[in-house]
Amino acid sequence: MLKIRNYMEDLVMGMIDDVLRDIDVCKCDKCKMDIAALALNNLKPHYVVTPIGEVYAKVNMLKQQFEADIISEIVKAAECVSKNPRHDVVGL
Repeated sequence: MLKIRNYMEDLVMGMIDDVLRDIDVCKCDKCKMDIAALALNNLKPHYVVTPIGEVYAKVNMLKQQFEADIISEIVKAAECVSKNPRHDVVGL
């Protein structure tokens, strides 16, 4: 079965915990998802159509290619979310 994927999302989600481990920011699920969303909005999406079994092989290849950009955007997003956390806002 073919599936369309934004590999950048897989890469960001695969790297976010490692990057945030070294940064003094809130790591609650809400803040982490806000950081991921903000980083993804600033990264070029990379959509591909692939059989499901090939997803992880391609993710590893792309991770090396885009790692510096992804880390940079996660750090910038973490700084932004840290200044404006929404984890205590009801209904968001």
